[in-house]
Amino acid sequence: MSENSVLQSLSPLRPLPPATKPEHVASTRPWGTFTQYCLNEPVTVKIIEVSPGAELSLQRHRHRAELWVALDGTIQVEVDGRTWRPAIHDEIWIPAGATHRLSAPGDRGGRVLEVGFGHFEESDIERLSDRYGRA
Repeated sequence: MSENSVLQSLSPLRPLPPATKPEHVASTRPWGTFTQYCLNEPVTVKIIEVSPGAELSLQRHRHRAELWVALDGTIQVEVDGRTWRPAIHDEIWIPAGATHRLSAPGDRGGRVLEVGFGHFEESDIERLSDRYGRA
């Protein structure tokens, strides 16, 4: 067995993405409310900002599922061939393997909060089409 094979066998297992959208918790407090999307789970969280008129690749992932929360009403999402414009705070569940794209058509950009469940690596992006010529 090669040294590389031994190291791979000793590495921690990749967390599996959930098959269905995880439940979230909403709580009301004297100062307002909060929504908790995960608790003590291996996740990656980021805010994606799309420039006016721009779009991400049509893509899919094998090792992660994603939950997008619309932060602006100016974005458009596509998941498995269905395209729509979510309202602010709408949640978009993207299971592992689903084709998806985020865009900001028109003259205003837009943002989503992305919570990635499972093993998160940029190398897990399989681009099916890309306006910018990336493979």
